Amino acid sequence: MQRPRPWIWPLLTVAAILISACSDAPNDSKLTSDSTSGKSDYPETWRFALEEIEGSVQHAYAEALKSHIEEASDGKVELEIFPYGSLGTSSQLTELVRNGSVDLAFASPGHLADLVPETGIFTLHYVLPDDDAVTRALFDGNELTGLFSAAYNERHLTLLGFVPEGWMAWTANKPLRAPADFEGLRIRTMTSQMSAEAFRSYGADPRQTPYSQVYSDLQLQQIDGQTNPIFAIEEMNFYEVQDTLTMARAAHFVSSVVANPEWYAQLPERQQDWLAMALIEVGKEAWDIQEELNQTRLEAMLEEGQLAVARLSEQEQSAFRDASKPALQLYLRQTGERGQQILASLRNMIAELERQQASGTGGDRN
Repeated sequence: MQRPRPWIWPLLTVAAILISACSDAPNDSKLTSDSTSGKSDYPETWRFALEEIEGSVQHAYAEALKSHIEEASDGKVELEIFPYGSLGTSSQLTELVRNGSVDLAFASPGHLADLVPETGIFTLHYVLPDDDAVTRALFDGNELTGLFSAAYNERHLTLLGFVPEGWMAWTANKPLRAPADFEGLRIRTMTSQMSAEAFRSYGADPRQTPYSQVYSDLQLQQIDGQTNPIFAIEEMNFYEVQDTLTMARAAHFVSSVVANPEWYAQLPERQQDWLAMALIEVGKEAWDIQEELNQTRLEAMLEEGQLAVARLSEQEQSAFRDASKPALQLYLRQTGERGQQILASLRNMIAELERQQASGTGGDRN
């Protein structure tokens, strides 16, 4: 038999060392993995952008959400809140969510309806119920969110829920008691065409002024009136440059909480659970948040004695309801079959809740 040549021994020694090293690799890998996993102990930051300034309904909602998430995660997740103006306009915030620059944001139909036409139904007048208890029950459940989820998904947004922020009020330097009072009135609306159409049906001249510019445009008489929930009218001081606040109970200001789809999908199941539970808990609190804030802000404006308040009668509301029908027809033309299904489902849900309310069987719909 041929004997091994001398130069082979060093090679065999090297091979033995490599084999030994390979056999130890799992332990080294485990140490590396353990070291890396330690990073999960550090707080993870979620970025939440708001359409409103500090002290608003959205800010109060975001602070409550922050508290719930950080408590549920035992500090492993921190919610960073960006009030209006720190990152851009409402439309820009939606784009920041879609491209992943922020994780979460408010997106209200007042601008979103140009991107997600189905949400324009919330800008129409006399679609939601007049009864506050019925409206609260409507937004308490998950069924309403389910009607719109597909439409949001198609526009690269994940819908997490809707947040009602109170009745919209109209301000001008006169009461707005009949559609004829809007004839030629330059009223500021949000940027969506559907939002403008709701007032164009009354003969108004809608102006889509940026939110931060409304006060100066009212003061300089570039516009004649505006519409917002009461808390916003007070916090933005619009009442200082308007004589009369008309409470028509025509529409609620409704916003939605949206997330970037990729960000949401990559969240570990436990973090998705934290977010889901926090949204449920804050959703239960949202109605009380807006109700208290709108009431206290109304009282603050009235205490100054500069603002007259006009409340529409049922007969006056009926005249506006009839005049608003062209806007509803435009909504149905723009949204097609899905819009018709949303409207029919919404009406059925409201009718059932009104029946439950009348019979005393209404309850938590979660």
